[in-house]
Amino acid sequence: MSSINEIASYAKEKAAQLGIKKFDIYGSSVDETSVQVDRGEPKQVKASQRSGVTVRVWNENNTVGITSTTDVDANGLELALKTAYEASFFGAKEHVPDFSPEAFAPVADIPNEKATQAPVSNLIESLIAVEKQLMEAHPAIKGVPYNGLSQRDIDKFYLNSEGALRNESRSYASIYLYSKTEEEGRKPRSAGAVRINRSVDILDIDGCLKEAAEKTISHLNYEKVKSGKYCVVFSPEAFLDLLGAFSNLFNAQSILDKQSLSTPESLGGQIASPLLSVCDDALHSGNISAETFDGEGTPTRRVYLVENGILTGFLHSSGTAKRLNAQPTGHANMGAKVTVGSHFYHAFPGDPAEREYSLDTAENIIYVDDLQALHAGVKALQGSFSLPFDGWMVSNGKWTSIDSATVAGDFLQVLKSIVFVEKEEKVTPGGVCPRIWVDGLSITGD
Repeated sequence: MSSINEIASYAKEKAAQLGIKKFDIYGSSVDETSVQVDRGEPKQVKASQRSGVTVRVWNENNTVGITSTTDVDANGLELALKTAYEASFFGAKEHVPDFSPEAFAPVADIPNEKATQAPVSNLIESLIAVEKQLMEAHPAIKGVPYNGLSQRDIDKFYLNSEGALRNESRSYASIYLYSKTEEEGRKPRSAGAVRINRSVDILDIDGCLKEAAEKTISHLNYEKVKSGKYCVVFSPEAFLDLLGAFSNLFNAQSILDKQSLSTPESLGGQIASPLLSVCDDALHSGNISAETFDGEGTPTRRVYLVENGILTGFLHSSGTAKRLNAQPTGHANMGAKVTVGSHFYHAFPGDPAEREYSLDTAENIIYVDDLQALHAGVKALQGSFSLPFDGWMVSNGKWTSIDSATVAGDFLQVLKSIVFVEKEEKVTPGGVCPRIWVDGLSITGD
């Protein structure tokens, strides 16, 4: 990809030649290498380099056209500007997007230098070694059908015709391992783990291996669970998955499109137990792939969504902020339409709990570790879910794996039925969260 200053000067020059006075450009380039192995042999090695820009042009009537291209040289940009200008005459006349009022505001200063990429041969060797160790961890583990080790470099930039210009670069690496067991007369069991960090050499590969092995082995002795209402403890990952599945609650674009469980009037209302607070915090130190600005050049920040159970904020682009009389929050994604998306959730305790709970002493608890089929089992606009899960029955510190079961409920009811938010937080690839205790959830066994 050409340097950002080159792109900016091409764009200005071509726009002037075409008589275009108002435009902005958001672009990114990703350089990625990933490997998978199968029983000691490389199964797949992929290297890809993708770059693209999205160009918006406003015409004299102040309607906007938008186009995307992967061709980031002077000719490609000229064609994109021309195409977007032609498209602008067919643009919507209502709620026309504009530059972000914060396109010049300073962005957070976080270290985001690129890491040195490891040679592909090192990735393959590391993954083959870890696959072998995982299969040797227990005689019942017969394979690691899903695994991967990858590294990526990302560059992104935003510029507009008023002179706003920002860019950032970062790297991250990830590993996932998902092992499967086979035992005579028993159902196959499986479990997995993921780790993410800034580069391959500091990736916690041993921790990933250990977690995958321990979880898989703990599922070998399983029992059926009786259907009924239980006190359910969600793992940090499971609760964040559920929060993500119902993210329309906080999404200002979904609210304006009437595709949300919230309305503009929901702000200030009690939507959860006072024990819970939630932020979206792109700049959290645990967010390895932190972004300092969004697709419109708005700086990212910590946005309070739920404070002690009260709904206090929504995620905005500059367009939704203008329509709802709010500030942009740095959550715009640039595309054929500007959309709004979350960055990195951080759930934490709100008001102090009247009583504390512990898995060492509690009885008859269902621990939900990993929710499955989120794409099929969630009705995001009704607020309901029915999801298969991996987990354990916990009684007085004894953990027994559950054969197979589903957890079902209404998400808004789940938020209100939280009886305890543990203090100890876990940083996961998708956010930060402690274990969350919810009373009276329906569990259906076999």
